[in-house]
Amino acid sequence: MAWIEITPPERATGLLATVYRQAMQRAGRVFNVLRIQSPRPHTLAASVRLYVEAMHSPRSPLSRAQREMIATAVSRANDCHY
Repeated sequence: MAWIEITPPERATGLLATVYRQAMQRAGRVFNVLRIQSPRPHTLAASVRLYVEAMHSPRSPLSRAQREMIATAVSRANDCHY
């Protein structure tokens, strides 16, 4: 089994602390899908920017509810609980 050492929010510094803080503001917690990317803070930050653009951008012709429904359907099709 693979093992990735993650950085918990209370030990995060620099860019990782910023990303975690933004996650707390957005969702009220730092989900494991973010924590698992903690060894690569710049990659994590880019991933979060993509997520925020896809799910929260006012430039999308889709409503937030429509985007959430699509994300839910894709996660279900992929047997992913996220």
